[in-house]
Amino acid sequence: MPRIELTTEVQAVPETVFDACLDVGMHTRSMGTSAERAVGGVTTGRLTAGDAVTWEARHFGLTWRMTVRITDYRRPYGFTDEQISGPFARWRHEHSFVPDPADSSAALMRDVIDFTAPMGLVGGLVASIVLRPYLRRLIARRNAYLAASLAEPAPGGRSSRRPQLPS
Repeated sequence: MPRIELTTEVQAVPETVFDACLDVGMHTRSMGTSAERAVGGVTTGRLTAGDAVTWEARHFGLTWRMTVRITDYRRPYGFTDEQISGPFARWRHEHSFVPDPADSSAALMRDVIDFTAPMGLVGGLVASIVLRPYLRRLIARRNAYLAASLAEPAPGGRSSRRPQLPS
C-alpha cells in the first residue's frame, strides 16, 4: 500500500492550523489547481467529528468525486479523514499538529496518507509510479498555501506573505 508522509512548518499555533485544515472554504482555495469544490455533505464552514463531505475535482483531465468522513477528531492535535466512496480502493489521511519545538509560535503539520488504487496489481503499479508522486506534489502545494495563508500578519495587520502555490 503506497504511503505519503509530509511535515510542514506553519507560523501559527496548532489550534489555528487544525481549524484551517477542517475549513471547507480554506480547503477549496488551497486546492485551486484542481478546481476542487465541495458538492455534497458539509459544503460550507468547518468539518467536525463524523461529518462527511463530497469533493469534486479535476485530475489527469478527468472529473473525480470522493466522499470522505472525519473518522477521528482530537482537537487540536489531529483528525483523520477516510474515503467512504470514490476512486480509491482505500484512502486514509491522518493529519496531526504539534507545537514546533524550535519556535513556540509555530506548529508542525504532519500528513500521513495511506491509499490503495483499484484494479489489483495494475492499480498498484499505477499507484506507485503515477499516483504517489502526483498526490505528494498536490498535498505539498496545499500545505504551502495553508502555511502562507496562516503566516502571522506583519505590523499594520497585513500578511507578510501572500498565499501562492508552488509550481
